[in-house]
Amino acid sequence: MSILHGAEPFLLPGGEKGVLLLHGFTGSPAEMRLLGEALHQDGYTVLAPRLPGHGTTVEEMAQTRWPLWYGGAEDGYWLLRSLCSEVAVVGLSMGGLLALALSAQLPVWKTVSLSAPIDLYDKRAHYVDLFRLFRAYAPKKRRRFADLDDCYTVAYEATPLACVKSLLQLIRQVQRLLPQVQAPLLVMQGRREHTVRPRSAQHIYERAGSLQKKLVWLEKSGHLVTLDVERELVFAQVKAFLTVLEEE
Repeated sequence: MSILHGAEPFLLPGGEKGVLLLHGFTGSPAEMRLLGEALHQDGYTVLAPRLPGHGTTVEEMAQTRWPLWYGGAEDGYWLLRSLCSEVAVVGLSMGGLLALALSAQLPVWKTVSLSAPIDLYDKRAHYVDLFRLFRAYAPKKRRRFADLDDCYTVAYEATPLACVKSLLQLIRQVQRLLPQVQAPLLVMQGRREHTVRPRSAQHIYERAGSLQKKLVWLEKSGHLVTLDVERELVFAQVKAFLTVLEEE
């Protein structure tokens, strides 16, 4: 199966500290590219894997479920761990859930959760089994940004409904794992979200077992905070989080 142009995984070799970047549901590593380049400029080795079923066709994604997505993230962790002395994990949306799951079960250096879903605005997701009786896919608008090339928003324009059900299962799994997250944690979410309810970030922050944790609200951002108008603030917050706690 050929990979969509721009959806390829990327590795940016740098120093002994690594950062694993995990993209979102139906997305691709492209949405993490700018953040990856910013971190690489600071000397980190950066890896952004393409999660199973993503960046090819929606039909291929429809054959995958959350354990495969988690497995792809874990493969990325161990690959980066073979190159670096320590690995931080940064995830966007579903990638944030996977970052938290990794942090709960593996020796993760630091964890960053960006726009991770616990509570979704679209309540139709909870009736997905009913909708699946009539259709296999739901249309989805590709988000574009006026000041960015489309190469940063490579994603599907439809969502496999079977995968929506699996995403909900992943959310429940991560909720159970949150108390086991011990690594320093940064949680960020936009105030102009239309995908994930604000209580998601608050829930993650409150339930995570980390002793060192920080919650940051982005007043002008929507869901894709790595690409939205406050992306430079996101990059700065992530860099500061990795650096400041590193010195403590």
